[in-house]
Amino acid sequence: MTAQPEQQEKPETRTTRPFTGAEYIESIRDGREVFIYGEKVKDVTEHPAFRNSVRTTARLYDALHDPAQQGVLTAPTDTGSDGFTHPFFRTPRSREDLVADRDAIAAWARMTYGWMGRSPDYKAAFLGTLGANSEFYEPFAANARRWYTESQEKVLYWNHAIINPPVDRDRNPDEVRDIFMHVEEERDDGLIVSGAKVVATGSAITHYNFIAHYGLPIKKREFALVCTVPMGAPGMKLICRNSYAAVANSTSTPFDYPLSSRFDENDTIFILDKVKIPWENVFIYGDAEKASTFFPGSGFLHRFTFHGVTRLAVKLDFIAGLLMKGVEVTGTKDFRGIQTRVGEVIGWRNMFWALSDAMAANPDQWIDGAVLPHLDYGLAYRWFMTIGYPRVREIILQDLGSGLIYLPSHAKDFSSPELRPYLDKYVRGSNGYDSVERVKLMKLIWDSVGSEFGGRHELYERNYSGNHEGVRAELLFAAEQSGAAAAMKGFAEQCMAEYDLDGWTTPDLRNNDYASIFPS
Repeated sequence: MTAQPEQQEKPETRTTRPFTGAEYIESIRDGREVFIYGEKVKDVTEHPAFRNSVRTTARLYDALHDPAQQGVLTAPTDTGSDGFTHPFFRTPRSREDLVADRDAIAAWARMTYGWMGRSPDYKAAFLGTLGANSEFYEPFAANARRWYTESQEKVLYWNHAIINPPVDRDRNPDEVRDIFMHVEEERDDGLIVSGAKVVATGSAITHYNFIAHYGLPIKKREFALVCTVPMGAPGMKLICRNSYAAVANSTSTPFDYPLSSRFDENDTIFILDKVKIPWENVFIYGDAEKASTFFPGSGFLHRFTFHGVTRLAVKLDFIAGLLMKGVEVTGTKDFRGIQTRVGEVIGWRNMFWALSDAMAANPDQWIDGAVLPHLDYGLAYRWFMTIGYPRVREIILQDLGSGLIYLPSHAKDFSSPELRPYLDKYVRGSNGYDSVERVKLMKLIWDSVGSEFGGRHELYERNYSGNHEGVRAELLFAAEQSGAAAAMKGFAEQCMAEYDLDGWTTPDLRNNDYASIFPS
């Protein structure tokens, strides 16, 4: 009898998938300590300050399960499971991968019209690096690999807090122990951590917070911490700023504040009061140099600028469309000056899309075949956004002017039999817009640029990727580190080497002794 080959057991395949919208909503009902208006929030999924931003985020998760959108929004996991994920959570290995990442980022951003900058894929800028770059986190490399797998397979929603509070910034970080985040105690089962960070945007509705350091170098061991903590951890406190959503929902309708009422990513004062961080949630501890250089060394800088420029380009698509409709409704669309400034807004929009394209098309080679979006263009975006976004807002305020406040107080004004005839007559728009269409448009534009929500977004675009001096200085530091600065100086020196006090130094150029009025 012929021997039969021995049958080898196939390794068991893990079946994974991202949260659905309903599962995401349920997953953040975990007893987290969120405070607003002097009270502790019982359930962030139902509180007026958060409920619509929660449901907007749930839409993003549901889109991952929509067959009509999966071709752009999903890709197979690379963790060994048979599941799918958002592409930006994986390690890219080609320009084609980066283009797919960019298209998925843009598709999610379009679902919020670019107004939710800290959607779940924002922190994938960090989480997607942990597979290729796990050795950077030794002796905690196993933690990096585990979080790479788990976050990708579930599409976990992380926020981050990496900036020290605006307190005693004239002192070294290590000297402000009473305020800044630090380790109080090392235990066998983890670290006990206290202190504050800012501004933890969107933290009230996420799964985990990521703690790291950006700013002046740190020197002491207890401040050298990069880690994660679940939002329901005992001792974590989130103290929220005023909620634009809660105000909009209590004093108006979606017709009056269509952005504030659903896209408000509340910013918080993030406090840990003797919170235990298990060792398995630590990425860096005790290595002051590594903790201080995490920002450029992790790959996060390349990727968060890639996410940011793509999301801003989508947002400017929306804002440019609003402005073009706004000058139609006010009857100024054919004024030459108006046309030049609308063109300027479109120029800003085109530039940010071009930077997004270039970051994907010219990747930086990284570790073991992995690639990163091109950093030089990402750093350029960080600077241009600080002047471009305020300029776009200025143009809208300037050219729509009083049209943004020549508005009734509330949608209910249209229900008043006494007021409605006056509104229909005196508040109509140009170019065929009736009063309801005009007011609806102008209230949307006001919410974009003039409301408290709109003002916060200008501050966000100016500062979310770093302080205004840092984003400029880091262009120089990156050029010095990459060798580009030396090459630029060398280019200038090449020109200077072609002449000296006696004339040209190259054999093909002729000195002008024969024609000079200054004989040698």
